[in-house]
Amino acid sequence: MNFLAFLLIGLIAGWLAGKLLQGEGYGLWLNMLIGVIGAVIGGGLFNLFGIAGGGLIIELAAAVVGAIVLIALVRLVKKL
Repeated sequence: MNFLAFLLIGLIAGWLAGKLLQGEGYGLWLNMLIGVIGAVIGGGLFNLFGIAGGGLIIELAAAVVGAIVLIALVRLVKKL
């Protein structure tokens, strides 16, 4: 996947994760940044569990899962 597509998927994933995890919110731009970072995390998690696929849906799902994990970790650290 090229870099531009990776960024686009990450941006969409951050927006989706922000909508799914309603709460205090981080704003549009920070949610999108979280999505890009979450895409890396989600890709690693999906590879770890053997979920592979080159399709757009799998890549978007991995990015959303990664973004949700990242948001959950940020919220956990914030509480400490």
